[in-house]
Amino acid sequence: MFSPNASPSSSIEFFFDCSSPWTYLAFESLQEVHGRNPELSVMYRPVLVGGVFNSVNPSVYNNRENPVPAKQAYGKKDLQDWARYVGIKIGAPPVFPVNSVKAMRGAFVALEEGCLVSYARAVFQRYWGDLQDISQDHVLTDIVRDVGLEPENFFSRITEQRYKDMLRDSTEELIRRGGFGSPTLFLNGDDMYFGNDRLPLVEAKVRGEG
Repeated sequence: MFSPNASPSSSIEFFFDCSSPWTYLAFESLQEVHGRNPELSVMYRPVLVGGVFNSVNPSVYNNRENPVPAKQAYGKKDLQDWARYVGIKIGAPPVFPVNSVKAMRGAFVALEEGCLVSYARAVFQRYWGDLQDISQDHVLTDIVRDVGLEPENFFSRITEQRYKDMLRDSTEELIRRGGFGSPTLFLNGDDMYFGNDRLPLVEAKVRGEG
């Protein structure tokens, strides 16, 4: 039966790395889903997608080294079609792939400080919209200030072992649970979805339509 809102028991875990454009699309789409279903519980789980690729999905690197031209051209078109649909700007950063380790450790700091959504959105926008290298401290400094965090404290914390461990543990957990990239979502614990285009399926399930 159709349910107009998410059940109080519905929960989504969103495993993400800001270095992925498809994850940016999923992140923004998830905000819309959450807005339409305010009782839905969303848990943000930062990961290092390179660690996932290295462990269980090395074919990503093979595809980058030996792309299929027609598929590559279509992929670029598809990405822009999705960006227009979602209402965001996705360009071609001069540094890709980018080292997102500091940014993703910082996501745990932002999570603890209650500003994860604004922080992640700023990282996504700075990299994919403004085409700035988010591995650079001065770029992260501007982001951190913009979301109300204190840069010196932020950079001190992301060097602590516990934040390194949190990022590693979250990445390893995703792999253990069958994930192979970003974005990966788990609905109500074990119902896994991969990719930004799966959000309509997720919402249908949340609303009792799927």
